[in-house]
Amino acid sequence: MRTAAAASGRYLRRAVAEPGRERDDLLLNAKCVVAAMVAWVLARYLLPPTVSTFAPFTALVALQATVYRSARDCAQYLLAMAAGTTLAATLAATVGIHGWSFGLLTLLGLWAGRVKHLGQQGAQVTIVGFFAFSAGQGRIDYVGHLAAAVTIGALCGLGAHLVLAPARHTGHRRQAVAHLCTGISRRISDLADTLESSEPDGERVRQWRRDWRSLAADCRSIQDSIDTEAENGRLNPRRSAADVSGNALARAREVADMAERSLDHMRSMTRAVDHALDGEIGRLPASFRPGFSAALRTAARAMEELGRADHTDTERLDGLIDEAEAELDRVQNESASTALRAQTLRGTLLTDAGRLLAELRSGQRALAPA
Repeated sequence: MRTAAAASGRYLRRAVAEPGRERDDLLLNAKCVVAAMVAWVLARYLLPPTVSTFAPFTALVALQATVYRSARDCAQYLLAMAAGTTLAATLAATVGIHGWSFGLLTLLGLWAGRVKHLGQQGAQVTIVGFFAFSAGQGRIDYVGHLAAAVTIGALCGLGAHLVLAPARHTGHRRQAVAHLCTGISRRISDLADTLESSEPDGERVRQWRRDWRSLAADCRSIQDSIDTEAENGRLNPRRSAADVSGNALARAREVADMAERSLDHMRSMTRAVDHALDGEIGRLPASFRPGFSAALRTAARAMEELGRADHTDTERLDGLIDEAEAELDRVQNESASTALRAQTLRGTLLTDAGRLLAELRSGQRALAPA
């Protein structure tokens, strides 16, 4: 209990101290409480008690993390409610209230709930149909009260979003991408230093292999957060000062995708270096390791420039990639004229470095102004 209380205290302090996921969750929970309470009070005084529970339930359905998701789920729930009540009223009026007709209602409700446009609310066709069939006996007046309760809940839920719309975090997503690219850039430079060293540190190389896996997980998390923020911008009355150009999130997504692909090549390169630490790396030509390390350091600077949160200097980025490609071509031409020592290792390193530069080039082209 002490551990849970301490975790809750840290959660609340983060929510109060700075904007972020914790504050968003806290505000969403507060809006859910207020909207459900208001919906229940209104339904309790305006409608029969047999349907009043549907109002706060609908308010919770209508309060999702984003305005777009709230509107979508609310519309899907209203459609499911209409389908369920229509099925219940139709069966009650035509064949009556029987065990076999209840089974038929269940079958039809399950079939109707599979319609793609109902999304995750498809199961509500059957659930609402149960209430309208059992509690309401399929009567039109009960269906009308049920529809009124659902409408009250939907208005309370969506109204809470209009009063206090979810915060926009475009700047935070761009900062996360910049931090990711900076971390990748720093490790690429460290790998270049290790390759140039006369006695590479095997433990550091193995640590980088673990780092690449960790960064890949961070990359996927950042991509998910960018997708969520893009959805958060749809129908949201609150504008984001960081997204005045209208393409900040698209730019962040392009860079995050590029970073994820680059990590695949860095994992392959680091794995090759790790396997060569038993002696093959020492058989590389004398001119290979300094030149290859210089190309990696330039690629690291290009990665950091590409991930900048404020503005990428496309001309500088293009020059860095050109410089890295020229250095890599020089190393490849020189190593091709030497004796065939450590040929497999050289080929793997050159191939992965070339693919890394190709990813940087594709990112540069994607961010270049039209």
